[in-house]
Amino acid sequence: MAEKTMKEMSFLQHLEVLRWLLVRSSIAMLIMAVIAFIFSDFLFDEIIFGPTSPNFITYTSFCDLSHYLGFADTICVTELPFIIQNTEVEGQVNTLVWTCITAGFILSFPYILWEFWKFISPALYETEKKYAKLFIFSSSVLFFIGVLFGYFVVVPMSVNFFATFRVSEIIKNQFTLESYTSMIKTSVLASGLFFELPIIIYFLTKIGLVTPDFLRKYRKIAIVIVLVIAAIVTPPDVVSQIIVAIPMLLIFEISVIISSVVHKRALKKEQKN
Repeated sequence: MAEKTMKEMSFLQHLEVLRWLLVRSSIAMLIMAVIAFIFSDFLFDEIIFGPTSPNFITYTSFCDLSHYLGFADTICVTELPFIIQNTEVEGQVNTLVWTCITAGFILSFPYILWEFWKFISPALYETEKKYAKLFIFSSSVLFFIGVLFGYFVVVPMSVNFFATFRVSEIIKNQFTLESYTSMIKTSVLASGLFFELPIIIYFLTKIGLVTPDFLRKYRKIAIVIVLVIAAIVTPPDVVSQIIVAIPMLLIFEISVIISSVVHKRALKKEQKN
């Protein structure tokens, strides 16, 4: 039935469906961006610039953890010696607009997923279409967990590292508004999309582009990449690097398991046929 539906649609019809998908997704994103704009004071003062304060929840939690592990004040953040400045005439306006658009994308992500699912559903079998709600729910949950991980773990550690890193005591850190907000948005979105890896691996395995053997073969390389990323975004202490690396490695291992399950089901189906 799925194959018949796909054959009935021409290439131009597919493009038309895709066009309206993008239009509806863009409208949803803009609506959420307007909502973010309405609450822009809270968005910037409490969220965007939250990690610039030593009292940010991540810093205080790490400090408590440091005391609990007997490391005294080893990973406590007592000060963040930097300032944020605007160096362009239109800098604050551009930052406001693009930050709201980014927030709009994050908030509308479940709806965008729903639109994407409707686009690919004609190519799926009836049994596969039943998993629509599960797909939307699991993908959204993973994305939001990734966003929270990026904001509460990756961002504060990056801010702390770059704020305290100096090649000379003569140099004072004065970050531009654009570079600071860009780091926030990149870290949060990259983390959110990285946590979508199990879903991506599921579909890639489903269409035969990825196998569990392939993932296991390059597991060591993946571990090295994760450790390098963790080392870059964290201060030079083992505890911080482990805190960042473990969730990322866990996501990769979950992806391997999912790929293995999907691959085994595909082999059983081929044997029955």
